[in-house]
Amino acid sequence: MTNDDAKTPPSAVVPVDPKAVGTAATFDVETPDGPMPLFEVQPLGGGARRAVVVIQEAFGVNSHIEDVTRRFAREGYLAVAPHLFHRTGGGTIPYDRIDLVAPHFERLSDDTLLVDGDAALAHVRGRGFEPERIGLVGFCMGGRVSFLVATRRRIGAAVGFYGGGILHGRGERLGPLAEDLSAMKTPWLGLFGDEDQSIPVVEVEELRARLESAPVDTEIVRYPAAGHGFHCDQRESYHPSSAADAWQRTLDWFDGHLA
Repeated sequence: MTNDDAKTPPSAVVPVDPKAVGTAATFDVETPDGPMPLFEVQPLGGGARRAVVVIQEAFGVNSHIEDVTRRFAREGYLAVAPHLFHRTGGGTIPYDRIDLVAPHFERLSDDTLLVDGDAALAHVRGRGFEPERIGLVGFCMGGRVSFLVATRRRIGAAVGFYGGGILHGRGERLGPLAEDLSAMKTPWLGLFGDEDQSIPVVEVEELRARLESAPVDTEIVRYPAAGHGFHCDQRESYHPSSAADAWQRTLDWFDGHLA
């Protein structure tokens, strides 16, 4: 782990032209709770060397999450994004309507999130990728899911962007995740903004300290000028230099840990 704050470059992350990547499609995969839509993008020309599961924000698999999935395909990954709101009718939520999120969260728990993550991972394995060649990255609520998966499942690597509720949970169904990290299974990189009002810096630093007991590689990076959602170019909180640095660190983390 590192205690250094991020040094951010001036460049931003450029959205991907859908024509610049290979085939994109949404189809259902089976879970114990019924079919779950999965957005999948193949790299141009096929022949993906690795795979990545992209976990949505609290607003669903919207155009931003689809764009992130395409960005990974542009980097040579088979990339998939599971629709975690399939139990409540699916769909997406506008960024300015956070009030519409709660009904979807009522059907989510750590157990159901693992069910959905397992279904996405099983699909990727069925495409021919061994666990050590699979990465997982999550944003917002997906950032917390990345940590949940890293503590319970063994894959190549995981990355979480501004995932709240890791230390203290989010109610009864989404419990604390960092109470005992001595059996953590997957290398994990956490990316946080100091201006994030929902995740105080003191909690980020407490998480860093707890991760010292983890038997796998971990790292936390803080962005002093960034708030929650800093990677999303569709939100007012978008911070281009922090987003660019975090994206490169994500690619480097996967390069360093995926077979």
